[in-house]
Amino acid sequence: MKVILTPEEAEKYFFNAMCNGLRYIENYDVKLTFNSDEYKQAKSVLKDTNQTTCYEDVLMQMLRMGCSLILEDTEGVVHKHTITMKDVHERVQDTPINHLSDMYYEWDDADTADVILQTVFFKTIIFG
Repeated sequence: MKVILTPEEAEKYFFNAMCNGLRYIENYDVKLTFNSDEYKQAKSVLKDTNQTTCYEDVLMQMLRMGCSLILEDTEGVVHKHTITMKDVHERVQDTPINHLSDMYYEWDDADTADVILQTVFFKTIIFG
């Protein structure tokens, strides 16, 4: 069965996955990197909206602005996995259905977030 998500749904699921799983996925000796100037610019854009923002809000704004996020393997040979908003829209729906279902019904946890992040960054589940 293939799940088709709207871009808005994919963004919502990915945002939730970042909120619940970025620190979790770093246990695999990978780290999230990005252009610090682009981060400042995205944060400034959000600040102008007078909304309270968190780290993940700024990362999503970066993607909306056309910027990239990079997950780097920090062990051995450095591998970089770069994503854009297009990747979020295309890959979140490739997450195994049981995890998408958990996210949909708000039964998600760090494991759900981990699988979504791996699917988007790696196009598959590598760890766990």
